[in-house]
Amino acid sequence: MEDKVLRKLFLGFIQIHILHHAKEEPIYGTWMLEELREHGYSISSGTLYPILHSMEMDGLLTKEDKNVDGKIRKYYTTTDKGSVVLSEARDKAYELFKEIKE
Repeated sequence: MEDKVLRKLFLGFIQIHILHHAKEEPIYGTWMLEELREHGYSISSGTLYPILHSMEMDGLLTKEDKNVDGKIRKYYTTTDKGSVVLSEARDKAYELFKEIKE
């Protein structure tokens, strides 16, 4: 039960993390999986790609297919709407973390 609750909670953090990096430069799934693992999130590609797709459908990310070494790689970039959401999320997260900090 706790694992499921934490997973739901961390989903929001993961989405903020994705928006942050996709705003800095275009990202792709494998790179994002590695980045998230460096921060302690252990999610599979089967979890990440639906998140990316959902964020694209919500207008937070745009996707561009690029040919890399003969393979098509999907690169994601934060949209204007995604940038606004990221800014609001940062402000709210900052306020929350100030309040709950021990």
